[in-house]
Amino acid sequence: MTLNRTQAPDFQLTDIVSFVPVVIHTLDNGIPVYVVTAGQQPVVRIEWIFEAGGWDELLPNVSTFTLRMLNEGTQQHTGAELAEFFDQYGSFLELQASSDRSTVTLYALRKHLPVLLPRIQELIQEATFPAEELEVQRTIALQTLQVNEEKTSFLASRGFRETLFGKRHPYGKNQTQENLKAFSREDLVTFHQSHLAGQAFRVFVAGQVDETEVQLLNQVFGQQSVQGAKPRPAYEFPATPPEKPLLLDMPDKMQSTLRVGKRSVNRVHPDYYKVLVTNEIFGGYFGSRLMKNIREEKGFTYGIYSQLNHFAQASQLVIGTDVNKEFTQQTLDEIQKELVRLQTEPVPLEELQTAQNFMIGQFVGSLNTAFEIADRHKIRILNQLPDDYYERHIERIRAVTPEDVQQAAQTYFQWDSMIEVVAGGK
Repeated sequence: MTLNRTQAPDFQLTDIVSFVPVVIHTLDNGIPVYVVTAGQQPVVRIEWIFEAGGWDELLPNVSTFTLRMLNEGTQQHTGAELAEFFDQYGSFLELQASSDRSTVTLYALRKHLPVLLPRIQELIQEATFPAEELEVQRTIALQTLQVNEEKTSFLASRGFRETLFGKRHPYGKNQTQENLKAFSREDLVTFHQSHLAGQAFRVFVAGQVDETEVQLLNQVFGQQSVQGAKPRPAYEFPATPPEKPLLLDMPDKMQSTLRVGKRSVNRVHPDYYKVLVTNEIFGGYFGSRLMKNIREEKGFTYGIYSQLNHFAQASQLVIGTDVNKEFTQQTLDEIQKELVRLQTEPVPLEELQTAQNFMIGQFVGSLNTAFEIADRHKIRILNQLPDDYYERHIERIRAVTPEDVQQAAQTYFQWDSMIEVVAGGK
């Protein structure tokens, strides 16, 4: 049969998505294991997640470097031996500390887990943090920072976080030349002993797995005694937004990077979906109002976005773009104009439905692999969201009305409450 390429294929709106469930197991020592079984290939991802990160460190960078150096040497093996071992089995490690948590991630073939899991246990419990390797990693970080500090995008994002959350807050503190030099090997050892070795964690497993992998995890990780979560320090946010805009002058640069935004609602807030859909219309995808105005009509930029970012204890709305220096103020004016338009004019139903359909399509398209499905469950579990959170995701997106969008714009997108940061020039 000849394919008629002049006629678009039929499509249907999606209302229900088949969601692979997560199965919860408990190791002998009480450690929870969340398993998503899916996929056709014998590949497995296992994540060990600790409730400790930048929020819990006494000096900046300590959690990041502690995780980064877990595989640089243990009581039994050197860093070179560890690297050769994981390469030998075609496995891959990710070691990452965020503001809220620390995560050890292993990607591997299922058949190699019996030999790989004991080595992961060794990394977590017996890391030695060689002083020479720390200085190598510190030098690399200092050189990388020096390069990044010449970039308007880096300085704007750093200035935005510091202004929004405060320089001493875990969500606002950033790497500097000074604080990269301020911590020692002993600080890494202390963080490791206090927050990783012998501490409780959660395990997320995704891929072609069954009870066999859970039994392996129990043999390796379920027999040790672990301590419960420690109390976390309290931090305050800045009380009022500063005078705006914050200008980080870089007179030799031909372009400026803009970051505009504020603290926003989290995923459990009653108005979250109203804010989410409003943001999509405003600047969340290629067909958004910011893109149409500032990219297509004005030609000020190749791209502009607005997005919601979530931490464990806060959420933020951030608008970002890069423009030629001479268009900086005009771009800020147009962003404000689009906000006012959302607040004063009901969004046309067709525009709303286009944005909703795009959001739903992206959501459905993000559930193709075991790892993607596990990521959704992980977000829900770590943030204590309801069990049906993602099952009702499409329903809640579709429920947003033009009146909801206008109300959300008036309540949560006020220009006077926004922080403006410009790096480059104005």
